Amino acid sequence: TRPDARAWWGKNRLSCIILAAAVVVFIIVRALAATHEQPQPRGEDYAEYETAVITDVLSDNTEQDPVSDNGYRGEQLLLAEIRTGQYKGETMQVSNYVGPLYGQALKEGQRAVVLISTYSDGNHTATVYEYDRAVGLAVIVGLFLLATVAVGGKVGAKSLVALAITLVCLFFIMIPLLMKGAPTLLTVFLVCAYITVVTMVILGGVTSKTICAALGTIAGTALALLFGLLAQGILHIDGLRLAEVEPLLQLRQTGTPLGLRGLLVAGVVISALGAVMDVAMSISSALTEVHAVAPGRSGRDLFRSGMNIGRDMVGTMTNTLILAFFGSSFTLILYLYSLGLQPHQLFSSAYLAREVISGISSSIGVILSVPITAFISSILMENAKVEPREGVQLPQKK
Repeated sequence: TRPDARAWWGKNRLSCIILAAAVVVFIIVRALAATHEQPQPRGEDYAEYETAVITDVLSDNTEQDPVSDNGYRGEQLLLAEIRTGQYKGETMQVSNYVGPLYGQALKEGQRAVVLISTYSDGNHTATVYEYDRAVGLAVIVGLFLLATVAVGGKVGAKSLVALAITLVCLFFIMIPLLMKGAPTLLTVFLVCAYITVVTMVILGGVTSKTICAALGTIAGTALALLFGLLAQGILHIDGLRLAEVEPLLQLRQTGTPLGLRGLLVAGVVISALGAVMDVAMSISSALTEVHAVAPGRSGRDLFRSGMNIGRDMVGTMTNTLILAFFGSSFTLILYLYSLGLQPHQLFSSAYLAREVISGISSSIGVILSVPITAFISSILMENAKVEPREGVQLPQKK
């Protein structure tokens, strides 16, 4: 009804205005970030990746290799029906090379991505690139979406919208800007701040709770960035010492103005954002509830409550970050352990320095977001209007 619509608009007007402004900003920045690359002309010899279904196994000499932890090794000759591209509907002989570190032995009926090489004389050959995991990925993502909505309800659905916006900002704003030569750290920080504001508005609207959480998140992320810069200065290491930077260095040498030195700390900022946002929102939400049931509490009492809540979170959240970095590098850690490195050799390695900067800088952002969020919340909520809570009897001031 019209009165309900007016009431909804009156309550959510500011949130709608902010989200509309965020959309305008996204469109403008996306237009600036667009590379406008022309499609590369296809030469006489070219290759395409297409989807295919295995219709028959002509030969198979793959077998398990005990030395490689029973990984398969060998070669298959397959018949496959091409399902996409210019050769759609055609049945081809496809070679499948399998090793412990690459490839997978395929069976009739399974789907695969094949590399089709077309030559100037019109002939073409096909080899298996990888097992087709598109359907499996869709199932896994679908289960995640279902679980999020089933458990989280409307809030879960809103969180999925916020996640989608985060991914869009990372892939369609931040990365294109970096590839065009935008300052690495400034670009990453501004995109993270943008994600924070939009996420908070989507999840909770424009309230004291979301304002405190957003400000705490931005401040904690900024402190993680600054500590990362300090740490890499002390340890004399930067993004040029990252293990995966070599292809990017070659890309820069061919004319792409990508800033490489800031990539180490940029990764810290991105990885810390989610944890800092979680801590900031938890403290802000808790203090909002405390203020709702005890509106007479002073700002000092609210700050003390926020610190008590935050201290309980810091231990587990910091442990979570360190374990996340450990898990992401678990294979390399096992390899380094097998080398039997001496302590001073390991402590001076670029690898350990990178991991220390990543883990500790992110943890610093989480830790320092606690007092910042508690302080901001205590100031904004001390004299804020208390929103009524169903089933909660608010104490009356004498």
